[in-house]
Amino acid sequence: MALSYIHLLLVFCVFGITPGSGKPQLMDGGLQLRPGQSVDINATQGWSGCFWGRRSCSFDNSGKGSCVTEFYDVSLVDGYNMPGSIFPSSGSGECKAVTCVSDLNHRCPKDLQVLRNCTVVACNSACMAFNKPEYCCSGAYITPKTCKPTEHSNVFKASCPTSYSYAYDDPTNTFTCK
Repeated sequence: MALSYIHLLLVFCVFGITPGSGKPQLMDGGLQLRPGQSVDINATQGWSGCFWGRRSCSFDNSGKGSCVTEFYDVSLVDGYNMPGSIFPSSGSGECKAVTCVSDLNHRCPKDLQVLRNCTVVACNSACMAFNKPEYCCSGAYITPKTCKPTEHSNVFKASCPTSYSYAYDDPTNTFTCK
């Protein structure tokens, strides 16, 4: 299987991070990066996923560990393919359940549909479908003032009001539980 490369570079942080990578996991689920460090990561061709920084992580010799959670959300920024929920079990702060249990595949606008055998199996975000700055919050639309919800992200928001529906949906859809 062909490989592609991902280059992670930590520049602006004054603390180290432990990037996570989604599934299938790359880097055995994470690695430690200090300020100014970088790493090249092998990914199989066609791999798709997200990276996120984690802080205050500790791991034992077997690689098991934990990190301090700063915030959480159920994200629809890249699209939707199945229901998802987060139910915090303890902690302090805004430890709120976040859910998207609605089947958005049935409500997906035609221009965002991912079809397999004439059946909607996923719903792309407008950014994934059209790759335009106004949908991807890039270029002239890179700030919270210029990047606004679109008719497409509003479909997601109406069905899953506690989910993160576009790049700057922070005020009502990012939660912290410590």
